[in-house]
Amino acid sequence: MISILAQERLLGAALGSIFAGVVIFEQRRDIYYTIAQNQPSKSQMKEPIHRKKFEFAHYWNKSVDQIFGPAIEAVSSRR
Repeated sequence: MISILAQERLLGAALGSIFAGVVIFEQRRDIYYTIAQNQPSKSQMKEPIHRKKFEFAHYWNKSVDQIFGPAIEAVSSRR
């Protein structure tokens, strides 16, 4: 059986973790809300940034496929 002192410590740690999580969640929500209020809605700059990210991800995936493609084929042909 676990001692009363250990139970109290576990309860304190659990409640402290929950409290800290709630406080952090509230602070992050307030920060995001404040940022959203200060930025104009639907700016024209967002689409090119997303397009650039998509293009970068596409080129990254292509290069990884080209580099590791032969190794993957060699490993899968061993079966």
